[in-house]
Amino acid sequence: MLSKSEEQIMEFLWQKGNLYLKEILEQFPEPQPAITTVATLLKRMQEKGFVSYELHGNTRQYKPLISKESYFSKQVGSLIKNFFDNSPLKFASFFTTNSNLSIEELENLKKLIDEQIKNK
Repeated sequence: MLSKSEEQIMEFLWQKGNLYLKEILEQFPEPQPAITTVATLLKRMQEKGFVSYELHGNTRQYKPLISKESYFSKQVGSLIKNFFDNSPLKFASFFTTNSNLSIEELENLKKLIDEQIKNK
């Protein structure tokens, strides 16, 4: 699992592709964190298996090792496991009754569910 700051860095990498440390730092709004802070976060992310790097001279270019979709899927799976007794049905019920979806959004969700039923 990533911290909020690590997720922010991952978002930069997912959006922009491979980035050097300086380019990652430039993505942060002012006031930017210290370069040493970002370097430490990247090292932790590498140890967790979320990023790797290629050396270009003495400079590291970082790249994501996991897609945004894969990370999101794991996060949702963890959410369902920890808060909804590992029941996707309980999660879907909570989501549809507590998220103020419009009629159009509910209809679109219904179409997605119908398509999944058809494909199974």
